[in-house]
Parts: sequence; C-alpha cells; structure tokens
Amino acid sequence: MNATELPKVITDFVTALDARETDVALGFLTDEASVTDQGKTYHGADEIRAWLVGPASEFTYTSAVTGVTMADSHHYDVLQHLEGNFPSGVVDLHYRFTLDGGKISQLVCEP
Repeated sequence: MNATELPKVITDFVTALDARETDVALGFLTDEASVTDQGKTYHGADEIRAWLVGPASEFTYTSAVTGVTMADSHHYDVLQHLEGNFPSGVVDLHYRFTLDGGKISQLVCEP
C-alpha cells in the first residue's frame, strides 16, 4: 500500500497537522478520540487541542510518508520521516490510526 491509497481522512488530518491548522485537524476526529504522543495520552477535543497547539507544534519540521501498512479497514500505520529543529533533528515515527465511522478515533505516535 502507498500513501495515495490511504483514506482521505488520514491524509487530510496529516496535512492539517503539518500545517498547524488546529480546528481543521480536530474536525477529522471523533468526539471521543484519543491521541498518544511521547507516552502521554490526550482524550477528547479539549485535551487534543492543547496537544495540537502545544507539544505537536513545539518544533518546526518537514515530513514525508515513507511507508504505509493497513492491518484492516479500520487500522493504518503510516511511517513518517521528520526532519527539523527538535533534539536529534531526524526521526522516523509511526502514526498508528484507528478509524471509526469515517473519522479518526485513535492516533498513536511512536518510534
């Protein structure tokens, strides 16, 4: 599978995340969504908004999708290569998405 085959909700969310479009990104999530990043989990729109404007936007970076795996129609693993002004400057992260009803119900970001 390649990036062009990902569900639109995932590609649109990643685009909004990279562009720091908080309200747009939140629109792709279910009301009960959770995001786990750097070992901390954020639940619901208020906590995820705080993550989007805080830790998720702390650094400037470029990103490129380097791999995509689909476990089933609800679970996708998107491997992203990031380069930026964060410690180490380069990282490959798995964005593990769970979809529910056409929206993202869970995102786990991990190495």
